[in-house]
Formats: sequence, structure tokens, C-alpha cells
Amino acid sequence: MSELKLTDVAKSYGPIDVLKHIDLDIEKGELIVFVGPSGCGKSTLLRMIAGLEKITGGTLEIEGQVMNDVPPAQRGIAMVFQSYALYPHLTVRENMAFALKIAKMPAAEIDAAVERAAQTLQLDPLLDRLPKALSGGQRQRVAIGRAIVRDPKVYLFDEPLSNLDAALRVATRIEIARLKEAMPESTMIYVTHDQVEAMTLASRIVVLANKGIAQVGTPLELYETPDNEFVAQFIGSPAMNLLSGKISKTGDLTEVTLDAGGTAVSSIPTEPEEMGLQVNVGVRPEDFVADAAAGFLDGTVDFVEALGEVTLLYFASRPGADNIVAKFPGVERNRRGKAVKLNADPGKVHLFHNGLSMRK
Repeated sequence: MSELKLTDVAKSYGPIDVLKHIDLDIEKGELIVFVGPSGCGKSTLLRMIAGLEKITGGTLEIEGQVMNDVPPAQRGIAMVFQSYALYPHLTVRENMAFALKIAKMPAAEIDAAVERAAQTLQLDPLLDRLPKALSGGQRQRVAIGRAIVRDPKVYLFDEPLSNLDAALRVATRIEIARLKEAMPESTMIYVTHDQVEAMTLASRIVVLANKGIAQVGTPLELYETPDNEFVAQFIGSPAMNLLSGKISKTGDLTEVTLDAGGTAVSSIPTEPEEMGLQVNVGVRPEDFVADAAAGFLDGTVDFVEALGEVTLLYFASRPGADNIVAKFPGVERNRRGKAVKLNADPGKVHLFHNGLSMRK
């Protein structure tokens, strides 16, 4: 039995549909990450699971029990919000214990639960401090600890790191990953707009778009075998390059004559009846390699971003062609204004027709 099951779930505000036909099974112990562009409904979906937003259609089940009309406090969930929302006049210990005191749990049990959570989150030395004496990362850990002490069935995280600076975000992300390892039976649902958080934390990623689910899969499944152009370009940074063309040779290796010139070769097999089909060829920037003999792409570098560990080259393959970005490891000096010939392994060349992957 799934820990949490969404069946044909929908959300609308009057005549405006926000989410439609959401079907998702989440198993016990998974860390599921919701990602998608701003306004796609990922936080709304999380709040529907929490009971903070009413479900317009479909059913939500937790451990086999329908939860549509069950109050939030009785769903067995705990939520960590984007804002820490700590009581400023209470110590760390008192903040973590507050919900248990409201539930009238015995004092000894409260103390034991707080001590366990503090050890897990390495908050032991901070228990008697007020929130104003803590760093942003420490405050977020207290907010997580407040959820842990309740021992919920499902943990919900709504962009918990977005208020932190870059360095602190990395450190806290690692702490959340370690926390999940220390709690392998805990089920977590995590909302973020940060791809790195999604790729490094998730057991599976749910990509939301166009009021529904675009694809569900492990981080590498979404990166290596996207089902559609949206996922292909949403996962990965910089985004996957898409070049239009027509299939000029079918079989186990497919050749595509690009509209702007050049020929792409993909290991995605095609059938004879697909000859001449208009498609989009997808290549990730990091999958391009410089090849003086290549007939795939050639052009002049318009702009260079030297990042140290990698160099990004931006150019148009030919006049009127789509802009292309290639990502080379290390430092590439004096590339601007120079001609570049690019190639790619056929196994890493994607084909899309009408927005959908042609991978069988």
C-alpha cells in the first residue's frame, strides 16, 4: 500500500483551473520533490496534501484512508514552511516542544522527543538560546525539529531553503540529505524551484506544468530520458538545445538534416514511414564536443562565460539558426569570435516530435 496516493486530484478557484488530473503514488520512505515554473501549482498541491487548501476533485489517501475532509491536525502530517515562523520569545527547546504541549503530551515524553530531534539535527548546544541568537540555517533546523518531534506519517517542506544565502543553502541542503538518511522510514515531500536541490535530494522528482504532471521519475531518468521538450529543457542548466530539422535517414541510427544546415545523428531508432518527419533535435550543452571533422554544427562564438570549472560558449550555428550553447570543462581561452565545429555522441542526441520524445 502506498503511503500517500493522489487519484485524479484537481484544484480550481471558481472557473479557473489550477491543477487537473493529478495521479501520484508515494511509497513509504521516499523523498519526493515537486518542481516546476512559478505558478505551476507545486505549493498549492503541497497545501492540498496538508489540508490547508480544499481539494476540488479527486481523492487524497494517506495509509489507505481518504483525507479529503479530514482536518489538517488529524492527517498525521507536519509542514516546514519557507518562513521559519519561530516564536521569538521562546527558546529553541520551547519552540520544538510547543505543539506537543498543546497536545497535552506528558512532560517526560516531550523532553525525550525534543532531545531525540535535537541530537538528530545537532541542535543540542542551542536548546536554551532564543531564535534571535541563531543563524538562518540554525533557525531552519529548529523549524525542521519542530516537525520531527511530532513523529508524523508524512513531512512536507515548502521551499525551506529559499530564504538562505547561497553558501548556507548548500550547507542546509546537505543537512536535510543527512537527516533523510537518518530517518529512512520517513516519507517526505519537498517543494523547490531549485534544480540542484531536486537533483541531489529526491528519490523521485515530479515535474509540474500546464496544470498537471509533465513527468515523474528519478533525477537521472528525467535528465537522461525526458518524456517531452518541457522536461528536457526544465531539467539541466543551461537548458537543452533544441534544433529543428527533418529526418533524412531511418533505422537503428537516425539522421536529421537540420533546417539551418548540418546533420545530426541519434541512436533513437525510427521507421521508414517517419522519413521526412519534422522533428526537434535535443542536445544538452555538456554533451557537445569540439570536433574539427564534425558535420553536426559549426558557427562563430558570439559570447563566452568563463566560470572556471566550465566554460559556456554561445553562438548561432549559421545565419538565421537557433542560438546554441555548448558547455566545455575547464577554461577555454580566446574563443570569442572563433569558428567552432561541434559534434555529439548519438546516444545523447534526443529526438522530439510534436513536443514528445520519440524514444520508444
